[in-house]
Amino acid sequence: MRIINRTLSRRAAILLGSIPFALLIGAYAIASHLRRIDNPADKLLPSLGSIGDAIWRMGFEADKRSGDYLLWLDTIDSLSRLAVGIFISTLLAIGLGISIGFIPHIRRGLAPFVATLSLIPPITILPILFIIFGLGETSKVMLIAIGTAPVMIRTIAQAVMDIPRELIIKAETLGASTWQMITRVVLPQVMPKLITAIRLGLVPAWIFLISAEAIASTSGLGYRIFLVRRYLAMDVILPYVAWITLLAFILDRLLLMASRKAFPWNHLSGDSL
Repeated sequence: MRIINRTLSRRAAILLGSIPFALLIGAYAIASHLRRIDNPADKLLPSLGSIGDAIWRMGFEADKRSGDYLLWLDTIDSLSRLAVGIFISTLLAIGLGISIGFIPHIRRGLAPFVATLSLIPPITILPILFIIFGLGETSKVMLIAIGTAPVMIRTIAQAVMDIPRELIIKAETLGASTWQMITRVVLPQVMPKLITAIRLGLVPAWIFLISAEAIASTSGLGYRIFLVRRYLAMDVILPYVAWITLLAFILDRLLLMASRKAFPWNHLSGDSL
């Protein structure tokens, strides 16, 4: 049997998937050990034990000044900003994406504008957002929304235009109105694509979130990383980076599971990334 036709058991898949992570941790441990042989006080690659101590200190010991558990406080604040920004982008993607993809007049009027917006590097307008909305939560949320919404809108619009024309013709033949076609034909067809758009949108959303928190914030995962960098506290920075990665991975998997549960017909071809 050719290798492309072989299937893996769940245990084998988990084992193969864990190998790169194990190799990465092993390589880091060796590199850290070699550096600390020459300089026991080396801060660039702290030992795994030092990283574990930092995780415990940040996550399970109250801060002496504020009394907060900093890791969890930062996590809640960052996820709240991320959730609001993605929620706004999702609403815009549904409303404008379906309108652009389904109604020719709106497509001719808005599609070029949205396409142009999607090409603007969102991080370059962060100073403008700070001037308009101040240094509070609004500017951070708006950066996430502005950075992710145009691409999500284009994704949904394209998904609408990819709907087989036969379905629209059948709905028209049965006397469906434009609103009925949108709610009963278009929306069910594009919902799996919407979840995919959200999953893809989360990647730049994390970048915009961390960037905004690093520049102007008093809490959040990005704020904490850039706060401790002045002390070369790699034992804090590395766990925070790993934690952000884990959170992003969990959110992505949860969305994938939701898509498989709600739209199993969209995953009949096999594994989904």
